[in-house]
Amino acid sequence: MFCVVAGPHFCCERLSRVPPSLTFFAESSSKSLLLLLLPRVKMGKINGCLKCLFIFFNVIFEIIGCILIFAAVKSMGVSAQVSQFGAPSTSWTWVFAIGIFAISSLGIYAACSENVLVLKIFAGFMGTGMVIMLIFGIYVAVMKSKVHDLIQEGAKTLMNDKAFQDQMDAVQEYLQCCGILSADDWQGAIPDSCQCPDSYDLSSECKSRPVGSSGPDRIYKQPCANMVTYYIDLAFKIALGFFFGFAAIALMGLLISFLMIHQVKQYEGAGPAMAMKSY
Repeated sequence: MFCVVAGPHFCCERLSRVPPSLTFFAESSSKSLLLLLLPRVKMGKINGCLKCLFIFFNVIFEIIGCILIFAAVKSMGVSAQVSQFGAPSTSWTWVFAIGIFAISSLGIYAACSENVLVLKIFAGFMGTGMVIMLIFGIYVAVMKSKVHDLIQEGAKTLMNDKAFQDQMDAVQEYLQCCGILSADDWQGAIPDSCQCPDSYDLSSECKSRPVGSSGPDRIYKQPCANMVTYYIDLAFKIALGFFFGFAAIALMGLLISFLMIHQVKQYEGAGPAMAMKSY
């Protein structure tokens, strides 16, 4: 309200417009208050959905790393037996499992901290891991084609080892087979674990023992190499999918890391310019 003295009377009217000076004062006060509050509000440098997705997948791989560590502990008992067939030592499982767990933890920290240096380190691990997975995948593919030759070459040597013969007894009884390549691997002394039960179809599952050898009259027709090769081939196929799959995932992690680094640098580069523009 404002009033004007007109003779003995007062004339009062309501302001229809805000004075320009008052408008300028209000805008200046709002800008000052906003500048005071902005430093206290921490804005994310990385897209929120991208960060959550990145952390989610790293948590999954942390769990996978824990499972692999548990599997490595359980497989220590059969490590020596597997290495006798020329397969890689299972000690690599330890390296791989601990590596997955550590790199996944680093990825979670990099995303939460939004630190360019840590993101670059993680991207370096992703690139290195992709190359290593490709090398292992190619190595497994080459070894897969040589499994049959390795079994052929190692059969005679292994069957001369007394400890391996004891293990073969258990394998033959479990898989219901006889010898690595044939019953002749026992060099005439066929053990009872090759004996074919009477309940089996003698024509398809069993055969007579070789002439001049001692042991059961009816033995398993199937050699153990056929069954072992099937399981080894299945294991190699799983390993191929595992290594090449992880190589593809590492490539995706590398690309996402580069995108996150770009977003952080873009945010930090635009920060001072925004502050200057506010003034």
